[in-house]
Amino acid sequence: MSRIIDAVSVVLTYQDQVFAIQRQCFLKSFPGYWAFPGGKVEPTEAAPLHHPLTASLMPKLWAAVVRETQEELALNLEEALQNNLVTAVDYLGLAITPEFNPYRFATHFFKFELSEKPTFVVDRGEALVAEWITCPELLARFESGEMLAVPPVVKVIKALALDIKLKHIGDLNIAYDPQSEVPMIESIKGVRQYLPLSHTLPPANRTNCFLIGDFGAPQILIDPSPKDLSEKTKLIHALREQKVDKIMLTHHHPDHHEFAPELARHWGVPIVISTDSHQRLTRIRSDYFAGIKVEEIAEGLELTQWLGHPVHVIAVPGHDEGQLALMPANRAWFLAGDLFQGVGTVVIGDDEGDMAKYFQTLEKVIALAPRVLFPSHGIGLGSTMILEKTLEHRRLRESQVLSMTQSGKSEDEILQTLYSEIQPELLKYARKNIQSHLKKLRSENRI
Repeated sequence: MSRIIDAVSVVLTYQDQVFAIQRQCFLKSFPGYWAFPGGKVEPTEAAPLHHPLTASLMPKLWAAVVRETQEELALNLEEALQNNLVTAVDYLGLAITPEFNPYRFATHFFKFELSEKPTFVVDRGEALVAEWITCPELLARFESGEMLAVPPVVKVIKALALDIKLKHIGDLNIAYDPQSEVPMIESIKGVRQYLPLSHTLPPANRTNCFLIGDFGAPQILIDPSPKDLSEKTKLIHALREQKVDKIMLTHHHPDHHEFAPELARHWGVPIVISTDSHQRLTRIRSDYFAGIKVEEIAEGLELTQWLGHPVHVIAVPGHDEGQLALMPANRAWFLAGDLFQGVGTVVIGDDEGDMAKYFQTLEKVIALAPRVLFPSHGIGLGSTMILEKTLEHRRLRESQVLSMTQSGKSEDEILQTLYSEIQPELLKYARKNIQSHLKKLRSENRI
């Protein structure tokens, strides 16, 4: 189980406004997410409490609050207290990152009510956007699909939109029963991300299952792939209040469709899939789609609506020849399948993989410039920066493979050199990537 790190979130208010930030898209944790200033608590830090308003705070949490507001905003909260700039200090609640996230925090939300607006010097290494805004206006951004935020932050915004003077919210955790249902998060309005355990490649252990579609439009369940009957039951239970009209499979790899036929029969709905993936699954198991209506889909098709925007199918071959993605017309988000990994790395190999097409697909999606990318494994990420880094990394790998091949090194020697530190059981997948680079280089007459 992941180690849980204490963190603080500093909610600064002035009259009916709150100070909110959008995190830089190059940050490792929660890039592009809207949040409040704050960060993790250093293990050794502590600060004396010299003011009645902070008397109930734990010294280590207060120390982190003071340090983070100084670093991110150049605001000295201790001085602000002494100068009566702070008129109230409230503990809003605690949110603990669920176990499905590899990076876990116990985040303590504190609200500081100010008597005037300070002059902040915002750390642009942390914040892309930083502004005073009313909570109803901030909530409207989320409701219109313009804002990416973790569920506890959304809970805080919703509560303060009703009453900016609220002193305590309480439990800010994701509400679900792990014994009977899979977790669901909605970091963008209307993109419901269910997280069943699946038979995927480590270090990932879950495949995202998305449900999208406006009321009155087709409700599309994407890549349901619970690892066993128990997890299948939990997924069905988690979806008990939702309507499912169609099941979409992004591609034919097993960790994206395990139990999908059984689920299609359970709800009596069709499976929508690319022609290539349909053919591959039928070759693997001739009775795979028995009793199920299959609809073949391709680039450009409007599959459903999201917040009034048509959602179109996008072809994204490379990792898998038949892989499909989804994006609304306003490019607010992109369901990318295995185009990149939030957890782990993408394998390009076997007859369905093509490194040249993978490069082209990365370039294509970067040019489309969706505001948020959702992978099949991991959380949503702001901007296309992860794709730019992935493409840069693949080009570096290609130059390394080219140089080593030209110097006479064998495939085994390249593998040993480039992947000396990965787990032994993952070496076969690393070899596939090397073979795909070699195939691309040969097709381009570079070796």
